Amino acid sequence: METPSIIIHGGAGSAIGDGRRKKVRNALGRIRDEVWEILADGADARQAVVEGCRRLEDDTLFNAGTGAVLQSDGQVRLSASMMENDAGHFSGVVNARRLRHPIDVARFLQDERDRVIAAPGVQELLRELEIPVHEPVTKKRLKKWAKNRGRNVDSATDELVADDDPGFEDGHGTVGVVVRDTEGRLAAGTSTGGRGHERVGRVSDCATPAGNYAGESAAISCTGIGEDILDEGLATRIAVRVEDGLSLPDALRRTFDEAERRERSFGVIAIDDQGDIGWAKTSDVLLSAWRSDVGRGDTLELDHGTIVSEPNATSGGTT
Repeated sequence: METPSIIIHGGAGSAIGDGRRKKVRNALGRIRDEVWEILADGADARQAVVEGCRRLEDDTLFNAGTGAVLQSDGQVRLSASMMENDAGHFSGVVNARRLRHPIDVARFLQDERDRVIAAPGVQELLRELEIPVHEPVTKKRLKKWAKNRGRNVDSATDELVADDDPGFEDGHGTVGVVVRDTEGRLAAGTSTGGRGHERVGRVSDCATPAGNYAGESAAISCTGIGEDILDEGLATRIAVRVEDGLSLPDALRRTFDEAERRERSFGVIAIDDQGDIGWAKTSDVLLSAWRSDVGRGDTLELDHGTIVSEPNATSGGTT
């Protein structure tokens, strides 16, 4: 039995105010510790990823599940995916409507022949699984959508936190969970409400291996501008580099050096097969929190562009 490792995120984007930082730090810290305890009690990587994503989907601070942003037609459509390195199966759900936990559908699809399902097939699957109808729209998100309706919002994104104080005007509040369990299995899950005000039918990175991936040597969840993540093949690119022999910090550094040159905007959380935790960002801020046997912390106030790895066996970090 080994000490588990976990890192979760609640989005990446522009500057965040003190009020929001406190709310997000408290929420991420609470969920991180709840899921770490589940892992420490013997839950496997799949269970922990689902439980972590469910908790994040239920928190209206974030753009996933209840409290997700509205698309251009005023509807909430949710996407989620997961992958575990032991089975090596990627599964996902794309643009699902009127459900509480899209990660539950991604988990069901792990053991199916058809493992990525998009609308309208999603709604038929929800009926088959007898998943109760749930309305994820909140008053604050609806108010925000109504305010922007009819304006030029082609390049706009909604706020990370469903709140009225300023900040995070260009936030991307996708959530993600990456874990290594006590048996050494790696898994990653990612869930999102999308960009906000996007064209109906848009598919983000979330339910693709570019945004969420778990290979033999590393598991990764991404957040930020979905098209940038897709263009980089981000999660898979990092995982392959670790499998080819780079350390997790070096794989992150090389990948994000390339992303900086191409002016991408996103963030990544990752764990390797030794339980070492890493993260990186090209955006101003990455909202994530981690825990392993060296302690716990978060990345809310890291400098722009910083890469940090928390080795499972030491207390030091690298930048």
